[in-house]
Amino acid sequence: MSRLPLRMAAIVAAASLLLTGCTSDPLAEKYGNGGATNQESNDGAILEIAEENRAAAPEFSGMTDGGIEVSSDDYEGRVVVVNFWYAACGPCRAEAPDLEALHQKYKDEGVSFVGVNTLDQPENALAFARKYGITYPSIMDGETGEVRLAFAGQASPSAVPTTLVLDKEGRVAARFLGQITAPSNLDTIIRELVAEEL
Repeated sequence: MSRLPLRMAAIVAAASLLLTGCTSDPLAEKYGNGGATNQESNDGAILEIAEENRAAAPEFSGMTDGGIEVSSDDYEGRVVVVNFWYAACGPCRAEAPDLEALHQKYKDEGVSFVGVNTLDQPENALAFARKYGITYPSIMDGETGEVRLAFAGQASPSAVPTTLVLDKEGRVAARFLGQITAPSNLDTIIRELVAEEL
């Protein structure tokens, strides 16, 4: 058999795998193995900000993927985990189940999770949420960038994904730059912020 038919057979086999779907996610696997692109970060750098050094609470608002207007006022008095993401981002896919697990763990303890989608349309964001079992809302920020701008400064979301943790006064207390590869670190920070007095 010549090389051309062998090549064609390989292409057909690969295409059929794509069409029938598979359980693995190549983008998520890529970032699990340390790949990176210019738009995405997987370095996992953590910045914690002592209570006395936290800047004033940013004010933000926007429309969620479910068509509901939300603002920082809706989260007053709560610890808030803000995750900046978009659907085709490999490390965003890889960390999504861990974020949802922590959301479920803390949702009855005064902790809210909210995504900030930096690129997609609502239907793409909702498809992502269905695929990865995400139950918290995402603000659609792709067209305006207003939420990203609100957080620019002391701990800005300079890569995707970035996860910010806000204290009960709405101030940024921690930033995870890139994929959260050790969710126990986020768990610890949430727990400490829940314990802080207002």
